[in-house]
Amino acid sequence: MRVWGSETAPMLVLLHGWCDVGASWQFVVDALAQDWRVLAPDWRGFGLSEWNNDVYWFPDYMGDLDRLLDHYSPQAPVRLVGHSLGGNVGCLYSGIRPARVAGLVNLEGLGMRRTTPDDAPVRYTNWLDQLRDTPTFRSYPDRAAFAARLQKENPRLSDEKAKYLADHMGEDDGAGGIHLASDPHHRGVNPTIYRVEEAMAIWRQVTAPVLWVTGADSIIFKQIYSVESAEYRSRIACFKDIREVVLQDCGHNLHHDQPRQVAKLIEEFFST
Repeated sequence: MRVWGSETAPMLVLLHGWCDVGASWQFVVDALAQDWRVLAPDWRGFGLSEWNNDVYWFPDYMGDLDRLLDHYSPQAPVRLVGHSLGGNVGCLYSGIRPARVAGLVNLEGLGMRRTTPDDAPVRYTNWLDQLRDTPTFRSYPDRAAFAARLQKENPRLSDEKAKYLADHMGEDDGAGGIHLASDPHHRGVNPTIYRVEEAMAIWRQVTAPVLWVTGADSIIFKQIYSVESAEYRSRIACFKDIREVVLQDCGHNLHHDQPRQVAKLIEEFFST
């Protein structure tokens, strides 16, 4: 858990994405103009959290968030900010526990690609096959090499940002190198297909206002849907109170690429 700010300041809970860590919100926190009590946990199996060393089930993240909020804000509804995986958890949690959420800023976390029952046989086959192997993440000679890899994946990262992320997203692999600080079991195929209709039924129960933010150059977002598609519009329509914003010069990792703009959006949204 990464914590910033004074205990008396209003609380923000920042939820990171897949194979990221809570510490990577540092760029956004640095750009906040107001005083906030910021909490940024590492999801189970990521960063400094314990590993399952086995499969991960998406509902567990909601259970973890529920317990965390019971501890840090047992009475007052919270302001959530989620990126990708964290945005998906935040959306579902906001529908399951609507009274616990005062507002949600969602950075590209509006569900996964639609699947059909016909996808199930291959998914189960792949899942059984992967049980025979022990998953691993690639190792790098040192943190500088890991930082270079992060910049290759996201050329918008400055040397300073890449070094910071490599320091917090990487860990010793036990053989003199560095690998991603995440349980390799996260790479596994989940045998359960994604049922977007179930997610949509939960999203319709969200009562908090939602700010939905996408990056204009996000490849991951474009792979799932276009902003004008019927699929996308049907998902957005589930939320009773939603505002859409597109950030320019920005990929999927909005909090890395444009932290000042993200911080400004967060503070404006939660100040209204």
